[in-house]
Amino acid sequence: MKSKVYYTKEITPESLINIYEKLGVELPGKVGVKVSTGERGSRGYLKADLIGPLVKKLNGTIIECNTAYPGARNTKEDHMKVAKEHGFTSFAEVDIMDGEKEFKIPVHDGKHLEYDIVGENFKNYDSILNLAHGKGHAMGGFGANLKNQSIGIASRNGKAYIHSCGQTDDPDLCWSAKYEQSDFIESMAEAAKAVADYLKENNKPIVYITVANAISVDCDCDVNQGEPVMGDIGIFASLDPVANDQAFIDAIWNSTDEGHTKMMERVDRQVGRHITEYAESIGLGSTSYELIEI
Repeated sequence: MKSKVYYTKEITPESLINIYEKLGVELPGKVGVKVSTGERGSRGYLKADLIGPLVKKLNGTIIECNTAYPGARNTKEDHMKVAKEHGFTSFAEVDIMDGEKEFKIPVHDGKHLEYDIVGENFKNYDSILNLAHGKGHAMGGFGANLKNQSIGIASRNGKAYIHSCGQTDDPDLCWSAKYEQSDFIESMAEAAKAVADYLKENNKPIVYITVANAISVDCDCDVNQGEPVMGDIGIFASLDPVANDQAFIDAIWNSTDEGHTKMMERVDRQVGRHITEYAESIGLGSTSYELIEI
């Protein structure tokens, strides 16, 4: 059975609210909205004027975790400064979930990871909106909902564990770990599945939205993020993160924008498309979807 993916070309605060409502799922209780706050110096992160109205409607809290790499967001104090500079504190509370502690959640039948390590405060949320910015990524090829759920929700040590494909949870050591690129892609998928399983086991709903605008080959975590290489595509929304990521990737491949070749090269150089097929193979979702344009 194909998963439903809703799509709109219009990228406005109103269309973002509308596509969320099309999903037909109420996010109860304390709502965590997982976005990337963007490294200081980056430009592509989702802006306050676009996402603020939806976050306010949900009475949501922006949730993030610290980075494994040295930078302006690898401590709670510095991360909060960047979140403020980028406008997130202007419309919502911001919770750096691993600011104090972290905890482990199981990875079931993983090839690379035995567990995932996430921010302690992730326990505090009753429902989650995975609100991703669709763009390229130097290590993963591209970033959307699956990356936002794996690397994004992992604590600083958890990020190191994923980046090293389960070899170390030490941020100082993970970058020297040796592995096949496909192993890293699969590790991200396993961590994303662990989060989905944890939420399901605790009866906490999650929905997925990707905003494909300001599409650079670089991630929002890159202090030297380049300019967009292609025009805006639109917004994708689904209850299936695999289908939503697949729809985003397919839109890049099917685009008539001349710049799409640069994105395709970035994605394939890093074996990025493998994440959806592997995520499907471990039961996280489906690469088969019905695109419903609104």
